[in-house]
Amino acid sequence: MSGFDSNPFVDPVDVNPFQDPSVTQLTTSNTERVGEYNPFSGNSTLTTPTLTTIPAQPAPSQPAVLQPSVEPSPQVTAAAAQANLLRQQEELERKAAELDRKEQEMQNKNLAAGVKENNWPPLPKICPIKPCFYQDITGEIPIEFQRVCKMIYYLWMFHCVTLFLNLLACLALFTTNSAKGVDFGLSILWLILFSPCAFLCWYRPVYKAFRSDSSFNFFFFFFVFFFQLVVYIIQAVGIPNWGNSGWITAISTIGTNVAVSVVMMVVAGFFTVCAVMAVILLKMVHSMYRRTGASFQKAQQEFSQGVLTNRTFQSAATTAASTAAQSAFQRN
Repeated sequence: MSGFDSNPFVDPVDVNPFQDPSVTQLTTSNTERVGEYNPFSGNSTLTTPTLTTIPAQPAPSQPAVLQPSVEPSPQVTAAAAQANLLRQQEELERKAAELDRKEQEMQNKNLAAGVKENNWPPLPKICPIKPCFYQDITGEIPIEFQRVCKMIYYLWMFHCVTLFLNLLACLALFTTNSAKGVDFGLSILWLILFSPCAFLCWYRPVYKAFRSDSSFNFFFFFFVFFFQLVVYIIQAVGIPNWGNSGWITAISTIGTNVAVSVVMMVVAGFFTVCAVMAVILLKMVHSMYRRTGASFQKAQQEFSQGVLTNRTFQSAATTAASTAAQSAFQRN
């Protein structure tokens, strides 16, 4: 019955879990070890890793020494200058070769693209003299000017044929009358002189005027072609001893030799046709010139621009200025 008298909710033995021998032993030993550990003492019961500190050795200090400057010798300087000049020369030669290559490529491209080559006068390929001008009335001249330009070109051709026939007529006259040698000699001169001069002085200017609507070329054509008209009239009249088979010379030869007189009359008729055609073409070109809007002020502007941009004129002006300056300096 005693077992039923005990209270089951009352522990007869006050059990302290921290009084357990195993727990007490562990806590006691750890406490003593922690108490005995002194981090600042050299001897400790705990085994701890020791760190060895190596003191830094100061770098040996040396006084700063200024190195003396060594100037290159004249031979070294001359060699360096010569090497620099050679390098510059090689660079210039390389650039020149590059420019030549590019220029050749441009020429090849232009030829491949159909650049216009000179085609007048039409000479055979075996001839050493090459054409000097490019002429294409159909391709370069506007349609409204092509007819007049062709007529002026035909007039120049007729002019050359007339001068050649004049030479033959004067030769025939010289064979019948030895005193007419002056006319024959002058007829040769007129053929050699007037044929190329007419092409250069009035046909090419009017060709350029029609091609580029140039006021300066129009005025140049009018100025020269007017004198050409006067020459045609003089040649058609036929003043004796002037080298022209005109009407006066042809009529005066009838009594001496009729055949020669007839030949000279034919030539006189050719000179007359040249004069008439010159008057007609001069009026036609003038009417076209007025429709193009050209003016004298525009011609002056074109002339000034052409002269100032001409390299020959620039070099001549520079030479003249330098010569004048040198002479003035020498006088002073």
